[in-house]
Amino acid sequence: MKKLFYLFSLAVFAFAGCEDKVTQTVTYKINEPVFMSTETFRNSVKVRTEPQKITKHGKICFYDGYLYISESEKGIHIVDNRNPASPEIVGFIELLGNADLAIRDGLLYADSYIDLVWFDISNPALPSLKGRLTDVFTNALPKMENNFGFDYASCYPAENKGVIVGWELKEKTEDVKSYTGGGWWWGRETFMMDGMALNSTSGGSTSGINGSMSRFTIYNNNLYVVINNNMNIFDLTGEQPTKAAENIYIGWQVETIFSYKDNMFLGTPTGMLIYSVKDPLKPEFQSSLTHFYGCDPVVVDNDLAYVTVRSGNACGQTSNALFIVDVSNVKAPKQLASYDTMTNPKGLGIDKGVLFLCDDGLKIFKITTPETLLANELAHYSGMDGFDVIPFNNTLMMIADDGIYQYDYSNVNNIRQLSKLAIGE
Repeated sequence: MKKLFYLFSLAVFAFAGCEDKVTQTVTYKINEPVFMSTETFRNSVKVRTEPQKITKHGKICFYDGYLYISESEKGIHIVDNRNPASPEIVGFIELLGNADLAIRDGLLYADSYIDLVWFDISNPALPSLKGRLTDVFTNALPKMENNFGFDYASCYPAENKGVIVGWELKEKTEDVKSYTGGGWWWGRETFMMDGMALNSTSGGSTSGINGSMSRFTIYNNNLYVVINNNMNIFDLTGEQPTKAAENIYIGWQVETIFSYKDNMFLGTPTGMLIYSVKDPLKPEFQSSLTHFYGCDPVVVDNDLAYVTVRSGNACGQTSNALFIVDVSNVKAPKQLASYDTMTNPKGLGIDKGVLFLCDDGLKIFKITTPETLLANELAHYSGMDGFDVIPFNNTLMMIADDGIYQYDYSNVNNIRQLSKLAIGE
């Protein structure tokens, strides 16, 4: 997941005494942007009918018998899942900068760095590009594969430079000035970005089911997208989506969004935020719960929110836990239970009173009272690193590092694996 923060860390020194300026020579590494011309970028979309190997897990969406998998920054794989015991990859949308997607009424909406694009998937194996809204996701950037920052000034403004599609690590040396005498100094300001669920109400329309890690959700006639620290809202009622309102500034790097009743539940590095969407175009902040830190997902069922936090990501979390929160009063959420014996929990989903949790593989619990959840474990499948899940119509679809696993839970006392579609390098 991604965490956004300013890094003033080329060097920091404190001195006692005089007020003189001093000059220090600093050598450091920094990511410089790789630009692609806007025309080349926007003409790069390709729809491939020949299957492409899925090399990494990503965001997932299920719609009308097909599973759509976003492989970060590469594109969207299409899996025919009408027979969960024998899934088959049938197509691929090559889409630079893609991170997530949502589906409504046969149209697939996806991000492509700074743009929103959409496809007609009435023939799932052969999607057709229908349109593009340009420059709607400001400051959307590629992931960095290292722990070094980048010089913001070299990226923006981006006019006449094109679209940032990658990074090149460079070593630089420069002189920086500082004050002595108890003060602080820093050199060039750099910017850091680390590896950055759907219950949709659609007013009679048909919408896809997203995994809990999703940054896209559909509520009534609007698509909500959280990128960086903004909530973007698009109207889906016309022939093409339109920007429905000004961006809602959240103030934190939002990682996940889940809609429940008339509210949006946002996962951020500092906890869960709740916004009312009774007025769909004017989301109103209700409350936050910051007893836990981590940018992992939240799902809500029966007025209870289930939140996971985990270590080993970029969100500063050192523990691994599952929290259960009473959100019947969205202005005053109340934590009811916490389980800090988890291994490394990630995505989760709920169906028919059963909780499916990606932790040490896959754990499945019958939901009783919040305080007795762990005592009601139905099954535990280990040996894989589960990332996210979608439970639907007695079939559990889980994407993990090494494959797509599917389970039949029509009999919760006899859950059985149906298939595994291998993924990976």
